[in-house]
Amino acid sequence: MSAELIRMGLAMNRRNGIRALVSVGALGLALGMPLSATQAQALAALGDPSPPAAIPSAKDAAKKAQKFERGTVSLGGYSPGTIVIKTRERRLYYVLGDGKAVRYPVGVGRPDKQWSGHSAISGKYIRPAWSPPEEIRLDNPQLPYVIPGGAPDNPMGAAALTIAGGEYAIHGTNRPGSVGGFVSYGCIRMLDSDILDLFERVAVGTPVVVER
Repeated sequence: MSAELIRMGLAMNRRNGIRALVSVGALGLALGMPLSATQAQALAALGDPSPPAAIPSAKDAAKKAQKFERGTVSLGGYSPGTIVIKTRERRLYYVLGDGKAVRYPVGVGRPDKQWSGHSAISGKYIRPAWSPPEEIRLDNPQLPYVIPGGAPDNPMGAAALTIAGGEYAIHGTNRPGSVGGFVSYGCIRMLDSDILDLFERVAVGTPVVVER
């Protein structure tokens, strides 16, 4: 497969660590290879300040997430149907209207990777393949070029919502213990169950507000 076809098949996002396949699965499955031990270790450390040995178990991750668990809360000042991300809180809100919103725990950017602004959802992908962008490859040169969608080592998790401008995405994760922390290159991480819930609520064009 030529480099030109690879470029055409991938929707590139340089700063957020996602390149979601336009036709999800086909190119990633063709290019995806089993990870070596070195690659798996690099991927395990990606986006989390703690070493791989300190990654919590699924049980510990669930306990950690309980204090931030999904729920309906009061929130005013935003139009219904808006996604609001409050970085300091490490929470994402989907505004329902009548002063209510669904609140989700999220992992957000590391202190030097945080951002704010207004945008909109530009794409919706289930189990997207992932290709590390240049910034992440410079930090982790042993990573594979593509990890197929649905693979256990794919950090995109169950689904991804790309944000207009080609900069960032809201996505699931294969590391639930990182949700609730300042851990990413700028993407917003959610538990897989939460990204699937949000995925069903939003459409392309949904407004996104990111606050510090």
